[in-house]
Amino acid sequence: MNIQKAGFVGLGLMGAPMAANLVRKGWAVTAWNRSAAALDAFEELGGARAGDVASLRDQPVIVFMLPDLGFIEEAAAGLLASWADAPPAPGTAVVVMSSVSPAGVREFGRRVREASAGNAVVVDAPVSGGTKGAVEGTLAIMAGADDEADFDGLRPLLAAMGTTVRLLGPLGAGSLAKACNQLIVGTTTAALAEAAELAERSGLDVAALYEVLSGGLAGSRVLDIVGPRLAQKDYTPTGPARFMHKDLSFVVESAAAAGAAVPMAAAGVELYAELKRQGLGDQDLAVVRQTISNLSNRAALAAAEGTITA
Repeated sequence: MNIQKAGFVGLGLMGAPMAANLVRKGWAVTAWNRSAAALDAFEELGGARAGDVASLRDQPVIVFMLPDLGFIEEAAAGLLASWADAPPAPGTAVVVMSSVSPAGVREFGRRVREASAGNAVVVDAPVSGGTKGAVEGTLAIMAGADDEADFDGLRPLLAAMGTTVRLLGPLGAGSLAKACNQLIVGTTTAALAEAAELAERSGLDVAALYEVLSGGLAGSRVLDIVGPRLAQKDYTPTGPARFMHKDLSFVVESAAAAGAAVPMAAAGVELYAELKRQGLGDQDLAVVRQTISNLSNRAALAAAEGTITA
């Protein structure tokens, strides 16, 4: 398989810098995106433009970086139909790098194999590291593949976008690993937001608190990266906060299948659902602090009204 050529679907906040890194490292990348402006910028970097996803059918590798599996399935519908008419070359790989349901991506893999007469396989390879990691090419990439040889063939492509690349098991294992990653990131961010609100409402300086915490057992990469945004109440999007609700839902889904208790994930699902209900889903993950602030204000008002009533 000539893996120096690739198709790329989705040039959003994460996808655009990831595809750009492939081009910079010598890959011939043909991309499709719903927005033409992103494709214009990609062509200026030396990439090529696809008229539609189906026109990527002869690429040896097709990467999907769209918000969820539903978007991927919609975008890939014409591609799979074309493969049903004329199967692709053996060894064709479809790489799902979005955060998706582990069970869902396994079902998607089945449909891809069926549509391609067994000539195409799906490898799930979601990423962690945010837009900073996407731009710098330092993403952590967690992969799942039913055949280790399929993953090995993709190592050069994945290494062009990330510095930590690991096969964790069969198809769906990468998505489960990403769900575990989001369990830690989502609940840790929420805990830091709670601490910030408690500290500030009690008269402490949040930035000073975080500085002390970073030198102890509470220190973490989440605190290092998200902490400054939480302290400054800077909710400029580096990625929509609403996706955390989706990702934690995958944790709960996977836990039910495995018979595992996930009380932190269950609480996180409800908190991030509340974030969406408050209309904050398009802002940065750090906006969970505003969600908690709004809940605090609501609780304080209810207490005050109760006192007045009494």
